[in-house]
Amino acid sequence: MDERDERVDEGAGGGTAGAVGGGGVPGQQRRSGDPAGDVYEWFRRGVKLLAQGNPAAAEQLLARAAAAEPASRSIREALARAQFDAGAYAAALENFRAVALADPSDDYAQFGWGVAAARLGDFETSAEHLALAVAMRPDIDHYRAALRQTRATLAARAGAFGPLLPGAPGYLEPPAGAQDAPEGRASGPEPGTTAGPEPTGERDRRDG
Repeated sequence: MDERDERVDEGAGGGTAGAVGGGGVPGQQRRSGDPAGDVYEWFRRGVKLLAQGNPAAAEQLLARAAAAEPASRSIREALARAQFDAGAYAAALENFRAVALADPSDDYAQFGWGVAAARLGDFETSAEHLALAVAMRPDIDHYRAALRQTRATLAARAGAFGPLLPGAPGYLEPPAGAQDAPEGRASGPEPGTTAGPEPTGERDRRDG
């Protein structure tokens, strides 16, 4: 995913539902083995580690924070980003999915769901959620690039069984006036190449 800043919820420290609460687990009440600080500090430190290129360490802190405040979309999204960067694509998909189901208008969660699905070889699901992300934010280049690559992979896979028909997953509308490509051949990147999220980066949004 592209470089982006962590998303910090409005009223952090207030402990509202879906937000990163500052109340969390006070240091004096920590369970044995918990890192120092409260949930908000775990979140901030985890995001910092992620930005520094340490996704495995970030995942440990963010998983603690998510266990303490499972309703926080900010924490869950940051955890998904760390898991993706650490190569834990199935876990990342589940967390991106949870965020997207909680807020279907979250374009980044839809994007993360799509690229994680592509890394797991589920290009039909990938195309569906990347298309949603692109529909919501057509101005973001890496969303469009990921969707093109997933669709190209689907088209290449379908080539052995004849050309894709309109409406099929991965079908690309030909440019106006362009001749049809030879049957069984798809243009675009080689199968299996997908644009992956680089989970740290520019974003300044709040949970709803």
